[in-house]
Order: sequence, then structure tokens, then C-alpha cells
Amino acid sequence: MPNSKPDSQIPRKPFLRALGGERLGHPPIWLMRQAGRYLPEYRAIRGKVSGFLELCYTPELAVEVTLQPIRRYGFDAAILFSDILVVPHALGQAVRFEEGEGPRLDPVRDVAGLKRLGMEGMHDRLAPVYETVRRLVRELPDTVALIGFAGAPWTIATYMVEGGSSRDFALARGWGFRDSQGFGRLIDLVTEATAAYLIRQADAGAEVLQLFDSWAGVLSEDEFRRWAIAPAARIVKAVKARHPDVPIIGFPRGAGIMYEAYVAETGVDAVSLDSTVPLEWAARALQSRVTIQGNLDPLVLLTGGSVLENGARRILDVLGKGPLIFNLGHGIVKETPPEHVARLIEIVRGRS
Repeated sequence: MPNSKPDSQIPRKPFLRALGGERLGHPPIWLMRQAGRYLPEYRAIRGKVSGFLELCYTPELAVEVTLQPIRRYGFDAAILFSDILVVPHALGQAVRFEEGEGPRLDPVRDVAGLKRLGMEGMHDRLAPVYETVRRLVRELPDTVALIGFAGAPWTIATYMVEGGSSRDFALARGWGFRDSQGFGRLIDLVTEATAAYLIRQADAGAEVLQLFDSWAGVLSEDEFRRWAIAPAARIVKAVKARHPDVPIIGFPRGAGIMYEAYVAETGVDAVSLDSTVPLEWAARALQSRVTIQGNLDPLVLLTGGSVLENGARRILDVLGKGPLIFNLGHGIVKETPPEHVARLIEIVRGRS
């Protein structure tokens, strides 16, 4: 039900308290891809539309899909159902999703290709996403926070240049080496668009924002500072100028020891860790600066049983001594049994 109490009478949501640096009795929990193909109710909705982007751009369906895991599990946060590739789509790049093959984009591989992209009309194309956010604000329970999100410029640029996912990102990295000024123009465009997109999500009511840099781990130190840290810092500065109280979670997956520089130099309020990050190092090097989010291996969740019990409890033991949001190191694997998710929530919340 929507909030009907005065603000002063509404207990602050656990998710927001953790992002504010509080250590709670048990950490709040949500999971990346918590709304998705592992849920039968999601598959039923997905079967009603002709394509994935149609689902993202149909507010009533996107709202329903966002709410499904909240109804089933009672997570502490809901994340807007959308996709990181709505930004290049809104900039004028052709984007399509092919069943079993992932996203396909008409690639942009040089400065000349940038001429067909631009921010004019971007917000009109993204208007259904903003409407989804507004509806979710009305529909979510009082205790559940709403997360908006976007892909980070480097990760978005890889899809735009490669035309889809890649094993080595040679085309995107090669453009950056060969013509750093030209590639920088692409990064600048995506950075500006991403900041504007996140600001509009916050305008519509998103209480938290997450920046997904899924392919940050392929970058060398110099590249990481130029294409991951610097754009993220610009986005955080722009969003905070408009919404200073909206926390931002950064997720530079695969960053390794560069997580420390990312936290120190971007201004994020929390950092989401992938499953390879050593827990004791994260507690020592990162948790004194920001809230930690993570980082159970999605395959541990898939496996269940004692593997799940031990993996979850170890994270709670090591990272639970400071501000923590329990999550995975990446998204839920589609074959994951829903009952494993329910058991994880029981463990995190201290239930037998």
C-alpha cells in the first residue's frame, strides 16, 4: 500500500539505513536479477510480449515484474525492471534482443558513427521508464526501497562498439588505444546521457541509484582510471548536484584491487562486490569508507544446501561487523530454484 503516514512517523527503511552507514541487527537483502527468468510468474509475463524491450517499455508490465519478487520474498529493496541498453537505444542506436543470443546492436566503431547518435528526444523515448518508477513509488510497501539504475559508460560503450557482448572487447579497447580522443567522445556522450537518465529516475521517485560497470574488469589500471573511474565520478557529481540525498551504489565488476581507487575517487556511497573479492580485504580496505554490498557467488545460490548455508554465513561473519547490504556477486542464474532464494533470506535474517 502507498504511504499514508506523515514523513516523521515513517520508520526509515532498513536499506536506506544501511546505505547511511548503519550496522543493523541483520543486513537488508536484495539480489541482482531478483526479477527474472528463474521465477515462473516472470516467465508468464514475458510470454505475453513480442520482445524484451517491449516489456521494459510497458509500464504496467514492468511494474508487475518488479513487484513479483517483493511479493514472493519480501526483499528490502526493489530494483526497477529495465535494461542497461535502453540508453544507447534512446540515443538512436538500433538495439534488439535475440532469444538465446543476447543483445544485438548496430555497431558504432568510429567518430563518423557518432553522428547518428544524440540526446535530442532521449527523454521522450525513456518516458515509459520514468512512468514505471512513478507507479512503483505508489505500489511498493512502506518498508521497501526503490532502486533505479543505469549501465556505466565503459560497459555501455562496449556494447555499442562491439555490437553485443564480447570475449575480449578488442574492438572497444582498440578504438580507445588507437583514437583515445574519438573514443572519449563516445564515453562523454554516454556519461552525459547516463547522468541525465539517473537524475530523471530520481526525479520520478527512485530512492537509490546503482551504476553497473559489468565489464570494468577487462581494463588495465590506466584504462580503468580513464574509462571507469573518471566517468563514474562525473556521473556521481552531476546526480548529487540535483539529488544530494540519493545514495549511489557503484558496481565495477572484476575490478580487483582497483575497487579501492574506485571507492576513493568516484564519490559513491556504497560499492557492490563481485564474488572474487576477498572478504577480509574488503572489510579492511573498503568497509571503513563505504557500505559494502555483496557478494555471494550466484552458483552457490544455485547449488543450495550446505554450500549455500556456509557461503552466506561466512559473508555475514566477516562483513556483518560493518555496514552491509547482502547481495550476490552478480545476477541470479536463471536455473536457480526459487526455494533456494527463500532459504537464503531465512539465513540472512537469522531464522532457523
